[in-house]
Amino acid sequence: MAQPVSADRGVVDLWKSIKPLTTIASAMNTGAHPDDEHSAMLAYLSLGRGVNTLSVIANRGEGGQNEIGSELGNALGIIRSRELQEASKITNVTLGMLSEQINDPIFDFGFSKSPDETLQKWGDSVVYERLIRKIRELRPDVVIPSFLNEESTHGHHRAINVITVRAFKDAANPEVFPEHLKKGLQPWQIKKLYLPANDKDYNVAVPVGDYDEIYGASYVQLGEESRFMHKSQGMGRLVDEGSSFNYYKLNSAVKSEKENDFFDGIAFSFDDLAKEIEAKGKDNKVIKDLRALHKDAEEVVKAYPVFSDVAREVQEMKADVETAVSDVKASTLDASVKTDLLYRLQVKDAQLNKAGMEASSLVVKVKPETGEIVAGQTVKMVVSAYSGGKNNLKNVELQLNVPEGWTTKAVGNTKFDQLSYNKTVSATFEVQVPKNAVEFQVYQPSVVSADVLYQLNNVSGKIRVTPSNQVAVLPSFAMSLSPEATVLNTLKTEEPLPVKVTVRNYSPGATKTSISLNVPKDWNVTPASQEVNFAAKGETKPVTFQVKAPAGTAVGKYTVTAVATSGDVTSKENVQIIDYPHIGKTYLIQPAELKIQAFDLKVPTGLKVGYVSSGFDNIDQYLTQFGVNVTKLDDKAIQSADLSQYDTIVLGIRAYGFRPELLSSNQRLLSYVENGGNLVVQYHKPEDKWKPELAPYPIKIGEPLIQWRVTDENSKVTMLAPDHPIFTTPNKITDADWNNWIQDRSAYNPSEWGKEYTQLISNGDAGEKEFTGTFLSAKYGKGTYTYSSLVWYREIPNLVPGSIRLFVNMISLKQ
Repeated sequence: MAQPVSADRGVVDLWKSIKPLTTIASAMNTGAHPDDEHSAMLAYLSLGRGVNTLSVIANRGEGGQNEIGSELGNALGIIRSRELQEASKITNVTLGMLSEQINDPIFDFGFSKSPDETLQKWGDSVVYERLIRKIRELRPDVVIPSFLNEESTHGHHRAINVITVRAFKDAANPEVFPEHLKKGLQPWQIKKLYLPANDKDYNVAVPVGDYDEIYGASYVQLGEESRFMHKSQGMGRLVDEGSSFNYYKLNSAVKSEKENDFFDGIAFSFDDLAKEIEAKGKDNKVIKDLRALHKDAEEVVKAYPVFSDVAREVQEMKADVETAVSDVKASTLDASVKTDLLYRLQVKDAQLNKAGMEASSLVVKVKPETGEIVAGQTVKMVVSAYSGGKNNLKNVELQLNVPEGWTTKAVGNTKFDQLSYNKTVSATFEVQVPKNAVEFQVYQPSVVSADVLYQLNNVSGKIRVTPSNQVAVLPSFAMSLSPEATVLNTLKTEEPLPVKVTVRNYSPGATKTSISLNVPKDWNVTPASQEVNFAAKGETKPVTFQVKAPAGTAVGKYTVTAVATSGDVTSKENVQIIDYPHIGKTYLIQPAELKIQAFDLKVPTGLKVGYVSSGFDNIDQYLTQFGVNVTKLDDKAIQSADLSQYDTIVLGIRAYGFRPELLSSNQRLLSYVENGGNLVVQYHKPEDKWKPELAPYPIKIGEPLIQWRVTDENSKVTMLAPDHPIFTTPNKITDADWNNWIQDRSAYNPSEWGKEYTQLISNGDAGEKEFTGTFLSAKYGKGTYTYSSLVWYREIPNLVPGSIRLFVNMISLKQ
């Protein structure tokens, strides 16, 4: 993605790149989900102090809600991961993820009240091994989990606290995950562990409110700038200038006195490292090297903001790092000390490469002619380097890196004697993608990168970049099925299911393919196949089929898969494009399937529903599949249309918070009920502008929110009013209808409500008091008002039979 250019971009980015050269210290912040990072503290350490700052997050946030679109599950996890990556760039933080792939064991399975449940579902040894591995790879001096292990805290947050505290000792123990040592990964002893604290009991107060003149903001403001990237969660806030602190308590030792910062007693600079080695009374050459590097860093900072001077000093420091590496390797230092020094020097070398790029105003790009490629395709890619700096770069070499099995051939020169101010050099490569190339994996590093090697003042520099847009190996033909999930009503198996397959051609140029459907045994599909001809890449064409189940089809789950065949190429996948301005374009490749749930469902004929979506759910689409006549109501309809034409009006989750016209039109909705309408309101948070008086009889949502939800999807449900029409008409609801729900039962349950409501169910997590306000319904005038905190928006798209039967009953109350 092209980035907007700002006037202070160069000098600020230059400072951001050279500040880390002044310290060898490192700190790691651990959390469970994207947005768990302590952004202000990270901004202070990284941007303010230059500390090598690390953020390690467990899962991808797949189980959360989405405030910018309808993506849930893995697609939402991709959005949140990309948002986290962009947020980390702003604060110059190195990001590590414990969840490694789609459908990883370390999955956000929804809200949890228990760290034990969380670790059991993730696999304690799985998540712990990965955390220990990250610690041993990144070797932080200080570690700070984002949350405490307190009962009022999300179980995922508590779990990360538990394993982070445990890892303080275990990461240094070679007997814990000894396979790491066999792979060359050395144990690492974290020096200090801090926990979040308050201003009454702490060891370190981090001055996050301090104002940084170079950035023109406080560290809180810089942290919030990164948090604004978490748009799918509605994060980021505007903060005024002024003094403020984050507080932390030392957990790794008994210490009551206040500390200046996390690094009291820990080597912070190269000079500190030199003193530690000097105290051992040996290796004067290494001591001299470290002191030279300390002086080098001071000289780099002193040269700021003159780019050419900074570039010269950076190269001198780089040469001294190379000398130090050689001397450390040849020294008589203990093996563990050598390993530590070599790692810190390796980090410094990478930082110097980045600083060299900024100081030389070197702009490197790798541009494929297309980012959407298929196995077997040949594609051109151009690597270019532009110099906006005053220093002449010598012996410039452009390289393109591709996966093993891919081949590259340079078309023309890749080496250039020099690159001077305002000049560009470029190299074109022909890349052959093998026929067995692995398809795009969204959580893996870019398959394509470019290196630019150069010399400045006889010292080598190296820059690695990746394409600004994803390079993705995609299936030759991608197929999306509509619907993606549906119900087979076993009361009407004679009715065929229409299936639309939209085929997108990713192959270069004109081509054709045959589309067919794989259906369950004894099911019938017509036509058997359909030919599709494409004139060009990127073209899409629809084909339709009729799928018919045999009479007597049993209740259960079934799958229909689309297949595209073209010569020796077979595709059975869909490519979901995820594209937002703040994160760019990426892809989720998944099976091209239609999930079918067969069960009996009665739907009143001619039922007419008006649906007010908050943008967070797609229940209306499923109601249409079930045979309900659904109209999505826009702001004008809510404000001025004749609402009496609808048997039922449904408000999506949190609608009052995201559809402002509802507040001003609330009396119209209540009048609709009073005159005989059926109004269904799904759950809200207090911050969604919910007020008890919005309901015809007051409903107050319980706080703190964490305590007013049921997280066990298998928890027992008791129907308190079994003869209520919601449980009888048109579908008879039994205990079996509460089975096989997913993720949660309910969220943000009411704590108080008017006596006019009928309490329909009682339900709670094991060992806790049951809620009776989860499902409330009351007559109001001639109509009915129902408020439900059940998580319909998760259950219905996952075709949970009981939830669908119950929802149909709820919207049928007027019938």
